[in-house]
Amino acid sequence: MVVSLIATAFWTMLPAYVPNNAAVLAGGGRPIDGGRTWGGRRVLGDGKTWRGTAAGTLVGTLLALGLNAVEPTLSGAVGTDLPTFPVAAGFGLAFGAMLGDIGASFLKRRTGRERGAAFPGLDQLDFVVGALVLAYVAAPEWFAATFTLPVLAVVIVMTPILHVVTNVAAYTLGFKNEPW
Repeated sequence: MVVSLIATAFWTMLPAYVPNNAAVLAGGGRPIDGGRTWGGRRVLGDGKTWRGTAAGTLVGTLLALGLNAVEPTLSGAVGTDLPTFPVAAGFGLAFGAMLGDIGASFLKRRTGRERGAAFPGLDQLDFVVGALVLAYVAAPEWFAATFTLPVLAVVIVMTPILHVVTNVAAYTLGFKNEPW
């Protein structure tokens, strides 16, 4: 039961976990805020670009569709029925993750933090909140059937752990300038 719950939570969040990484790889280009400031600080900063947001959303949405293709095999392998993703849900998870990260960037700038500065709690869950909200808006019936309270609890506990582990690994491998 516990393994099934963890597998379901991880599987269901994959389209939200991947977009920010894809955005970093494809990023660059014109910042979303166009260089504008508010209260003497950048609105978002150079790290939030149109290209990165579009690429992250596309990769996350395509990942959801790809997961649908392998679901029957993997469901059998883990011994549980993993959910499939309607296109709207995949898009909601991916774009919501990007919007959550953009919202966190906005909050960081308002609190005087520079690009890359740590903001414990927000850094680990910003994209989760955005992904869950937009997935609910885009596919409410799928969301209610998929994100049960136990699945949500696992997502909330598992995500910060995964976030720390993957960021430290990326920092160690030289892909990130800071380990958070």
